[in-house]
Amino acid sequence: MTIKNLDNRVLGWVKAAVFLIALLPLAKLAAAAYADDLGANPIEKITHVTGYWALTFLLITLAVTPLRRLSGWLWLMRLRRMLGLFAFFYAVLHFSTYLVLDQFFDWDAIDKDIVKRPYITIGFSAFILLIPLALTSNDAMIQRLGGKRWRALHSLIYPCAIAGVVHFCWLVKKDLTRPFMFAALLGLLLGLRMAYRFINSRKRKQAVHEIKQKTA
Repeated sequence: MTIKNLDNRVLGWVKAAVFLIALLPLAKLAAAAYADDLGANPIEKITHVTGYWALTFLLITLAVTPLRRLSGWLWLMRLRRMLGLFAFFYAVLHFSTYLVLDQFFDWDAIDKDIVKRPYITIGFSAFILLIPLALTSNDAMIQRLGGKRWRALHSLIYPCAIAGVVHFCWLVKKDLTRPFMFAALLGLLLGLRMAYRFINSRKRKQAVHEIKQKTA
């Protein structure tokens, strides 16, 4: 076993630790609710916390591939699915809080909100984009769709993350430090992906050129 490729037993412990850590925000929120310590507007607090962690796990999921390429730690890819599902889990809690506790299933008011308030419109769009990603995150769906179509579908994570960051930026009215930090991190992650694609494209073209020279 090396740090680049952990054996299944060690990886199981790592996954369990990541799973428990990912539940900590929810546990802290539940403890605050039990202690009646959610502040003057508990619904707003729950909405903001769950939304913050949905976006956080979404960006962590996007960071897995660049970290694997930079570190060579292949086992990081085995965590990506779970991290993505936690992003969806907190997004469901975020939307459910708005739907149930804030709007009380008032569909007319929700429709008006989605149309009239831009940050809700784009946040709802991000949530909709997450749904097919979560539903097709298992091995059976990968086999059913085929690798190429599955990868094309899961490229929706990029517009989803962009919409999530824009939603956060438009939501916050005063201190934009955190939204801008998320935007900067997302820009870095997308920039790294573009750089890797450019480098790989150059390598493929160079390899084709060398083969043509050898066979000429």
